[in-house]
Amino acid sequence: MDRRAMIGLAALSTAVVAAEAEASGKSEGGGAPANAYIPLPTATATILRRDGRRGVMTVEVGVDVADQALRLRADQSKPRLSAAFNEVVRLAGERMLPSAPPDVEWLSRALQAATDRVLGRPGGKLLLGTVMVV
Repeated sequence: MDRRAMIGLAALSTAVVAAEAEASGKSEGGGAPANAYIPLPTATATILRRDGRRGVMTVEVGVDVADQALRLRADQSKPRLSAAFNEVVRLAGERMLPSAPPDVEWLSRALQAATDRVLGRPGGKLLLGTVMVV
């Protein structure tokens, strides 16, 4: 058999499996739905650097919600989640010492509490990406 035909057949079967998984709302590994992750805009805050000049702290965040009803609420609450995350990052920037790195443990706990507060109940898992100070 021609190798090119085999490669085309393998690509076609992979596309069919992915389409079936997307149609059923499940990921290939089973368990959580494929669209459980909700990305949010990067949260930023102004900080004071060691030399007295202003800097910026950026935090990449997202929310993973497995429950479908809560996921719908989280999707509709994106602006509120973004505002709450920006407020938490602003507070983290205020409590940072000029020469110290950000307290990522406190930041993750505070962002998770803000997620639970905005969604109205626990169930959304905060996913913390890059925390960068420039």
